[in-house]
Amino acid sequence: MEFDVVIVGGGPAGLAAAIRLKQTNPDISVCLIDKGAEIGAHILSGAVMDPRALNELFPDWQERDAPLDTLVEEDRFLLLGEENSWQLPHALLPACFHNDGNYIISLGELCRWLGQQAEHLGVEVYAGFTGADVLYEADRVAGIITGDMGVRKDGSPGPNYQPGMALRGKYTLFAEGCRGHLGKRLEQRFGLRDGADPQVYGLGIKELWQVSPAQHHKGRVLHTAGWPLSSDTYGGGFCYHYADNLVSVGLVVGLGYANPWLSPFDEMQRLKTHPSLRALFEGGQRLAYGARALTAGGLQALPKLTFPGGALIGDDAGFLVASRIKGSHAAIKSGMLAAEAVAEALAAHRSGDELTAYPEKFRASWLYEELHRARNFKPLMSKGLWLGSLLFGIDQQVFRGQAPWTLRCAADHTKLLPAAQCPQIDYPKPDGTLTFDRLSSVFLSNTHHEEDQPCHLRLKDTEAPIRHNLSRYAAPEQRYCPAGVYEIVEVDGPPRLQINAQNCVHCKSCDIKDPSQNIDWVTPQGGEGPIYTGM
Repeated sequence: MEFDVVIVGGGPAGLAAAIRLKQTNPDISVCLIDKGAEIGAHILSGAVMDPRALNELFPDWQERDAPLDTLVEEDRFLLLGEENSWQLPHALLPACFHNDGNYIISLGELCRWLGQQAEHLGVEVYAGFTGADVLYEADRVAGIITGDMGVRKDGSPGPNYQPGMALRGKYTLFAEGCRGHLGKRLEQRFGLRDGADPQVYGLGIKELWQVSPAQHHKGRVLHTAGWPLSSDTYGGGFCYHYADNLVSVGLVVGLGYANPWLSPFDEMQRLKTHPSLRALFEGGQRLAYGARALTAGGLQALPKLTFPGGALIGDDAGFLVASRIKGSHAAIKSGMLAAEAVAEALAAHRSGDELTAYPEKFRASWLYEELHRARNFKPLMSKGLWLGSLLFGIDQQVFRGQAPWTLRCAADHTKLLPAAQCPQIDYPKPDGTLTFDRLSSVFLSNTHHEEDQPCHLRLKDTEAPIRHNLSRYAAPEQRYCPAGVYEIVEVDGPPRLQINAQNCVHCKSCDIKDPSQNIDWVTPQGGEGPIYTGM
């Protein structure tokens, strides 16, 4: 199938690009695919949204009934000790934590709405189709190849086998989100990371709760720092009150942590037990669970954005503004900028060349200015909570984000220390009321994978998990995975790694954190994975 533009990924970046293309020229043929069973099924975010980019995409979004219903009414920031907490006065809150004019939303619901707008404009939207590989013609990208369906575990065609399709485009935009597997291949083939810092990541783990009306404060945004994480581990918690008695609660843990005994999932469960937060959930009900990695490297970790025949947009490139804990507005803006560059190229009857206008538009945009001001946030915070907060405060208050230096980060997978050098962490057993185990949590993510299919979690060296990870790091994949995918089994013989791929919520943490970079996450069959509701 041939189109003017093929877009891989139905998140805010991909949908914004599709919409902007049709707004610019309704005659441009646009095809957008998404690996989720429906648009929004794989979307997970906190989320507090800055509407700036949406205002540019749809100035009349309120008349169009966009699902932005809860305006932020109150910002709170708590520093947590194990038993106590201290609220930072609002006057001392850094500007990046001010949310005046922002909205508490479900990003999945926003993407469903954006998908409807895209289809109304004539975009061909195909959910349940994976981008399995990149289609090349000589030295340029010419589209993508969708994944085969109905393949058995041994690689043979099953009774419902359907081969993948070639979706050809004059230009192809990749909007797979954080750690996109085609984006990784493109970075390697075209050297897109030459000269850029390694991307660094956080793992966001989130639950959606319905709480008692007495505990609900609609419009309240609460962020926390400190406990349960140690001061040398980057991360923080959030509680967002919105809609009718709904609270999204979660923890972001930087994947550059050093202690291989750390479990981000269990840290998130501990967060809810803090005396300042526990009462919020009493009498409440947990409705949903999910996890997703997010980019945090900032401006200096952005790869080259373009290559012959296409571009990276959204978190496939890494546009999230880590200091603000916000990425949806940046994703939408990057998609719009790329779409405008594509529309100009098509209007000039060009095809398959490099979209040099896209990075030029980015450098001239407010998005570049925002990322430039925040570029030293993650490098400074990697120095520890207290020192990092002090130095970032100086960076923002004294230098206004314009310091004459840009600091650097190292890749997350290089940061683990040997298990023997680190203290083990004693995590309490879940009580089933406030705290939970991995498997009951995965159940709430509505995750499903057909078991008789090739494993989408591929090991480059099948011996490395035992020879290297278990012996040196006590098998950290058992702990950094928030879905119980990786398990060391020691029954009837020597220890072996068991991969429970059917549990995978597509967070990509294993692809990022594995110390020997031995795990390669690729797409399973289309439509599989989580089906997030209200997330």
